[in-house]
Amino acid sequence: MAIASMTACFYIETPLEFARPLAPRSVTLRRMLPASPAVVLTGAASGLGRAFALELAKRGARLFLADVDEAGLAETATMVKGLGGAVRTLRCDVSRLDDMKRLHAESTDWLTDVDLLINNAGVAVGGPVGEIPIEDWQWITGINQWGVIYGCHLFLPAMKRRKSGHVLNVASIAAFACAAEMGPYNVTKAAVVALSETLAGELAGTGVGVSVLCPFFFSTNIARSSRSASPSVTPEFVEELMQKTPVQAAQVAQLALRACDRGHLYVFPHREAKGIAALKRFLPETFLKRLGPLAAKVAGP
Repeated sequence: MAIASMTACFYIETPLEFARPLAPRSVTLRRMLPASPAVVLTGAASGLGRAFALELAKRGARLFLADVDEAGLAETATMVKGLGGAVRTLRCDVSRLDDMKRLHAESTDWLTDVDLLINNAGVAVGGPVGEIPIEDWQWITGINQWGVIYGCHLFLPAMKRRKSGHVLNVASIAAFACAAEMGPYNVTKAAVVALSETLAGELAGTGVGVSVLCPFFFSTNIARSSRSASPSVTPEFVEELMQKTPVQAAQVAQLALRACDRGHLYVFPHREAKGIAALKRFLPETFLKRLGPLAAKVAGP
């Protein structure tokens, strides 16, 4: 069955264009984001986070950037300033509630109203369940899952009060693929998708939007900081796959922001991701029993 026919009932974005909107072409769709948004972005020191920062700087955004990598964060800030962007930075471990409270306090003190929160910070852990150290489960859950929860918990109330704003949560197609020997990553990214879907219902009609980004492989630093108890799912293996994808971080950031502009919930910027999501939706048991064990070769950050 063709991927296009299998995915007809839910929103799909291709690297070239969005699915045709329901409104007639003559109708101008209201942008969810202002022309020069005030943005809080975690995981901004490199990779996709840096790509978001640079793309938003081109829009004239005011950016409050956070990461644990202070050197990388400073480099991103310098690049943003080179594009004429206004920027401030903060060393922030998203797994620590106190750090996130400080991020909220300092960013809102400077920006006042946050138009866009991007929960982007993330790490990876691989290996068989039962062999992965519990400490690694706790580490990845703190960053990938609790970091997103803290961000939504702290920033959403003000958005709801003023009836405007948008949250972009960065998940992964791994949330759908559930590849073998990627349990901690799959679990935490599936949690991000579930949280985003929950928010979509809670925020309907409030003027506040939510999007969840589910990319396939593309080049980031996540493999370099990953932890693995698997001889097959290694950082080198992941790095090799990352280099093969034509849609890389800059275009992923562009497509994700366009989805936010249009108020879409799901963002699948890679065709491979759309195919995996479609198969999981329409043939879930078949996918998990027959294709799931092979997904480690094709599904990832």
